[in-house]
Amino acid sequence: MLSEAEAEAAMRIIISGAAAAEQVGALLTVLRYRGETAEELAGFVRAARATMRPPGTELAVLDWPSYADTHKQMPYFLLAARLLAESGTSVLMHGITGTGSVTTPACLASIGIAPSPSQAAAAKAIAARGFAYLQLDLVCSPLARLLALRDVLGVRTVVNSLARALNPWAAPYQMLGVFHPDFLRKQIAAAELLNQSNIAVLRGAGGEAQRNPEKPCTVATIRDGVVGREDWPVLLEGIRHPWRTEPLEPAHLAALWSGTAKGPGPVAAVVGTAAIALRLVGRATDAVAAQAEATRLWHTRRRTR
Repeated sequence: MLSEAEAEAAMRIIISGAAAAEQVGALLTVLRYRGETAEELAGFVRAARATMRPPGTELAVLDWPSYADTHKQMPYFLLAARLLAESGTSVLMHGITGTGSVTTPACLASIGIAPSPSQAAAAKAIAARGFAYLQLDLVCSPLARLLALRDVLGVRTVVNSLARALNPWAAPYQMLGVFHPDFLRKQIAAAELLNQSNIAVLRGAGGEAQRNPEKPCTVATIRDGVVGREDWPVLLEGIRHPWRTEPLEPAHLAALWSGTAKGPGPVAAVVGTAAIALRLVGRATDAVAAQAEATRLWHTRRRTR
């Protein structure tokens, strides 16, 4: 096991390009085999952050990473993030280009949001509409290259967790999704080490922060520096949406937003995810109030792109 300081030193060497490709591959493979610790994850994040140059301070309230290569279920969380942005909570989303037709950039484009071509442009987008999406290579290009090693190694690496925890603009709130239950604990423990005072981490399809309204949802939290857990209830009793078999079309998000497409499952996924985010940023005192506010925002949204 590496200490936090040792992990930071190792990642600094890797990011600088001083490590041989064989060394990088060996470290990532070993960590994949045994699993990274929270201390290692925090050290890696510190090293990556040291290379970044944000265009300013206090640019976004909520950091919302999205690192699925391609979505195997519709990414309804994108509409939840848009709800928050359009109602006064600025959101920075960052991720990768991805492969296939159902990627985060493609789905955002369907609702009128293009990736920002630079961090400065993203800052302007935040000021104008409260939302910006940045590709990882514009935030930390060495990290983007490390993430691309997944195609060479054939497995997920610690870089996936690192990118999610990055919070490149030091937003006071983070909304994270994970795939494996064990990463709920690891991301929270790493956030503690990184002095992140407010964060919500939940399991979602493809490791994205999206609530399944047909199941109870456990959210690991840090709220004002205090670690906790919230259990959110089932939203749809006796209703089953074909999450795994529904057609995957980016245009469906635009149709759902405009109201031309409907469905209790997708709407509940949007509203339920938005509720968790509203609770996180302090716009609701409890789950019931958060759900009510998210529902109100959905019904009063501006339905044009």
